[in-house]
Amino acid sequence: MHLDTDILIIGTGFAGIGMGIRLKQAGIHDFIIVEKGNEVGGTWRDNFYPGAACDVQSHLYSFSFEPNPAWSRPFAPQEEILAYLKHCADKHGLYGHIRFDTALLEGRYDEQHGLWRTKTSRGGSIDARVVVTGCGAFNKPVIPAIPGVDDFAGDILHTARWNSRIELRDKRVAVIGTGASAIQVVPPLAQAVQKLSLFQRTPPWIMPKPNRPFSARRRSLYRKLPLLQRLERAKLYLRNELFAIGFFTHPKLMKAGEDFARSYLERKVRDPALRAKLTPRYTLGCKRVLLSSDYLPALQRDNVEVVTESIKEIRAHGIATKDGREHPVDAIVFATGFQVAENVAPFRMHGRGGIELNEAWSEGAEAFKGTTVKQFPNVFIVMGPNTGLGHSSMILMIEAQIEYTLSAVALMRREHVKSLEVRPEAQARYNARLQRRMAGTVWSRGGCTSYYQTSSGKVTTLYPGFTFEFMRATARFDRESYRLEHECGVWSAPRKSRKAQRPVVTPAPYLELSAEEE
Repeated sequence: MHLDTDILIIGTGFAGIGMGIRLKQAGIHDFIIVEKGNEVGGTWRDNFYPGAACDVQSHLYSFSFEPNPAWSRPFAPQEEILAYLKHCADKHGLYGHIRFDTALLEGRYDEQHGLWRTKTSRGGSIDARVVVTGCGAFNKPVIPAIPGVDDFAGDILHTARWNSRIELRDKRVAVIGTGASAIQVVPPLAQAVQKLSLFQRTPPWIMPKPNRPFSARRRSLYRKLPLLQRLERAKLYLRNELFAIGFFTHPKLMKAGEDFARSYLERKVRDPALRAKLTPRYTLGCKRVLLSSDYLPALQRDNVEVVTESIKEIRAHGIATKDGREHPVDAIVFATGFQVAENVAPFRMHGRGGIELNEAWSEGAEAFKGTTVKQFPNVFIVMGPNTGLGHSSMILMIEAQIEYTLSAVALMRREHVKSLEVRPEAQARYNARLQRRMAGTVWSRGGCTSYYQTSSGKVTTLYPGFTFEFMRATARFDRESYRLEHECGVWSAPRKSRKAQRPVVTPAPYLELSAEEE
């Protein structure tokens, strides 16, 4: 029996970095992290389009065990979040565990030895006892199958695959999509390009984004008095949980939010024709609620046009809509998001009996507590099915899943467990309860289609409850819900952490604002 590592972690976003840190803190150092890129960061490394930022409050969008007193503003920009993840990986010695420029292509479960045999893009293989996937949902960008897209003569970009070498200044640019990335990229593009044509299928609900920079004094207080930052985090947490009542407990309460968003739209957009285009016709929260204070003003610039006619085809030098118009463009920016609800794995995984994960999820992805899947022993999915949030920070869910996984790994090491597999009946009961509760949420009853849903309408992305409910459900490893097979051979003995090997790209320190910037 060949074994390269006890634990194989996939990805270096918040899930992979957090898992690595908690393993080391628990005295477990025999793990490898594979990363397809040349630096840590996951989503925050790949999404660096102009205006990229988080729409969850910075003090909540960070690890509870690694607070950052240096956040420059309430909602951090992409470069600060990336710097934070580099800092976490560097501080906790994870770089020595990471294999960069290495994508996982395939994994097969060896039932005889209780191991996962995996193949990588570098032509090698890694055999591990446990696999922890931290790939998340935002890893497969979607480019709609619009007729003629391959015939376009200009530049094509996707917000998740931005190319800074492509110059858009003073060009005619089309932005297709009006989701979270679109409302961030449109304002800076509108200021730079000659003409911006925004192709909108469904208008989003927009709320203002209060994002005034933190003062140097405030950041200094957070650094000197950590309790103040913990209190700020607790305040944000409680406020977000209260807002969540309207999403899945009493959807009728969303009416108050709609009234506020509608009045905000009326105040910011005076033109009744444009305002009509930008007014949603579905319940607030059915799609992702978006935060921006500069999106609506950008749409009223003289060089911006909001196009609501459906796209017929893309031509060599423009986009034709079904009303017979052709919109001349030099470049197209797809702000069309990711393949999320179908939750396909970014690599092929063959579990017990050879079943492939995408096959197991053919009728919609599901897992036990969003973390383990029947017929896939020793696999833990951080940010798995139905763990997404519409109201708060995903880091809360990630940490809960990490602790659940850590307690399972501790049990496996302690009792020399060969395979640990969730019982089919436990997974079925959990998901039946979850979907019954989902039926009463705004995501199921709000009158829209969104990336939260599969093509059949099943919501496989979001958790229909409060985060403290999920934390309570994952607070202990419930071994009674699992089949355990013992005596697999010897787990690695505890040993000292490997010496960190720094990558070519040096991690940046926390980003600080200068006095002039404030």
